[in-house]
Amino acid sequence: MIPPLTRARDGRPPAPVRMLHLGLGGFFRAHQAWYTENAPDAPRWGIAAFTGRSTRTADRLNAQDGMYTLVVRGPGGDRFERVGSVSAAHPGGDRTAWLEYWREPRLAVVTLTVTEAGYTRTPGGGLDTGLPDVRADIAALRASPHAPVRTAAARLLAGLAARRRAGGGPVAIVPCDNLPGNGRTIARIVRELAEAIGPAWAPAAAHASYVDTVADRITPWPADETAAAVAAATGRTDAAPVVAEPFAEWALCGDFPAGRPHWEAAGARFVPDITPYERRKLRLLNGGHSLLAYAGSLRGHTTVAEAMTDPLCRTWLTEWWDEASAGLDPDPGLAAYRTALVERFSNPRIAHALAKIAENGADKLLDRVVPSVHSARRSGAPPVAAARIVAAWLLYLRADTARPASGSLRDAACDILHRLDPALARDPALVDAVALQAGELTRK
Repeated sequence: MIPPLTRARDGRPPAPVRMLHLGLGGFFRAHQAWYTENAPDAPRWGIAAFTGRSTRTADRLNAQDGMYTLVVRGPGGDRFERVGSVSAAHPGGDRTAWLEYWREPRLAVVTLTVTEAGYTRTPGGGLDTGLPDVRADIAALRASPHAPVRTAAARLLAGLAARRRAGGGPVAIVPCDNLPGNGRTIARIVRELAEAIGPAWAPAAAHASYVDTVADRITPWPADETAAAVAAATGRTDAAPVVAEPFAEWALCGDFPAGRPHWEAAGARFVPDITPYERRKLRLLNGGHSLLAYAGSLRGHTTVAEAMTDPLCRTWLTEWWDEASAGLDPDPGLAAYRTALVERFSNPRIAHALAKIAENGADKLLDRVVPSVHSARRSGAPPVAAARIVAAWLLYLRADTARPASGSLRDAACDILHRLDPALARDPALVDAVALQAGELTRK
């Protein structure tokens, strides 16, 4: 058993580790860790959190006994909350500790925030065995179940195999990244990884339940002055503060065979069908973010709030929401949701960087925008707003490269659509629509 951190300075003992988390970043600490901190049974549910590959956040948290400050930044001021649900922090490369936690009988929940790209999936949703890291992990686990691996799926599968060999019961795997059916997606990827390694690995992949979730809280990277603001307000030195908006939402759908914290007391919702929640968030919030990230950046803006002061960006956002809403299930609360998004996006004290949102565009647009394109094309409607987002991404990529752009906009539109879905590149009307929007964006 790995001993948890000591907290002599804070006088608060760390909770026993019953949860694991992969992806020790700001969103996890503002969301899953915050919900656990505010659950009434928090003293029974400590989290051992692992970084992806960096060691910096783990080092900083360990230096302050795992405690950190969440700065809740509303339009009118800040609220400072002390969070202590992280009982242990480890660098992602600590393979020994990772497997040891999986062998613990009391482990019940494994959460992850690894971004859309971390799911190593094809556009069709299966495991992308063409990726070098995936191929390397398959070879490594064939050679030894204890071998170091890199991808999230391989880490989960190796942990499940270690738990099964140790006689531990099933756990709940709870992904919290922005993709539809994230629980079903990671279940498929882990299963296909097991099949690729060999038939003996199949029982390990099935040794868990996989929970679908929608997790929502805007959490920008903290500015350099955040630590000074925390020190001035609280009198505490904190090298790992987190900034987040006041709004938080968490919807979950699935089974927890070994139990879970009472997150619902902190505001989480357990629902029979996650689909309405994920479609609304992916298309309106995340799709809106992608629009502003690409089109707003082209117009010289650097943050979401700054882009929201641009009347043209606001018009484009409204047009996208109108188009995307047509493919959503009827929802009497949709208008209120859109109104709330305008307020959240416009919060001038949340410096949500467009450049950060713009990263990994192919993985993000695949879930945020492509479903609306398909829906519009099936009905025969021209997806003008969706085409604008794809065109803005195209121009953003052209502006970001050191090489001068070559070829026509129509050729570029065909290429960019092929990256999202080869079928889209075979739709001449859609290719023309993207090229047309790219031309209009260039002029504006």
